[in-house]
Amino acid sequence: MTVHLYFSLIPEALIASMLPPAEFGQYYATGPKYKSKGQAAFLEVDPSFRSEFLDVEGALARCVPHPDGKPKNSVYVGVYRVLEHIPVSALGKLYLSTAYGHTLGLERGTTTPQQGQGLHMYQDLAPVNSLVVSTRDPIGFYDALTGKPSKFIRFPGLAFVELGLGGLATDPATGPVSDLPYSYIHHLREALLELDPKTKQTKLVHRVHSDEFPYRMVKGGLYIGNGPDLAFYPMPSHEMLRRNHSAWWRSANL
Repeated sequence: MTVHLYFSLIPEALIASMLPPAEFGQYYATGPKYKSKGQAAFLEVDPSFRSEFLDVEGALARCVPHPDGKPKNSVYVGVYRVLEHIPVSALGKLYLSTAYGHTLGLERGTTTPQQGQGLHMYQDLAPVNSLVVSTRDPIGFYDALTGKPSKFIRFPGLAFVELGLGGLATDPATGPVSDLPYSYIHHLREALLELDPKTKQTKLVHRVHSDEFPYRMVKGGLYIGNGPDLAFYPMPSHEMLRRNHSAWWRSANL
């Protein structure tokens, strides 16, 4: 049986598994009977990837079929400082699993989306899970926390997703909330109002935020970077998801 390497973002971990992506997403999101359901986001990793920090060989040696012939679901290679030790060049497709185990695969984009007017909200997925708002576009946000930090906070790499703000992006004071699903709207407005392109480019909304995020609110896509390298995984439009991935879309919005 083929052994796969998966880099999990929820939570951060490197995992060896004998399950192909769709089956791994089902297992990882729903798990055995004693595990409650939850979103899963993970990337395929080049099976030839090796690291002095992560004992990949040891995990692969343990990733063997059960005595009854069933495939090994998972062997954890590492759960600490994983992102900084996986080069972006080793990352393959990104998979988003719903809490009910439906899995959507996303190819890496060749370009990043053009940014219009307005403020941004980012949910960090690894190595931290903070929620922040910013005047910076995604690339500027990543650079400010990795390559060119403007403050004392610095990460060797970062995985994050931009979430939509609706009318609050251009009018945080009185912009319509419409169908924004966030339970912290009042606090979010206050944080957005503190932003200033010259004096305060980023403001923390939640220091420790839930790993899960509403897939329908993904704006543009997801970003995974290590050092100077940043990969972008574009999210399909709602129309495309309804048309081509209807089961996943319904599952994501239950």
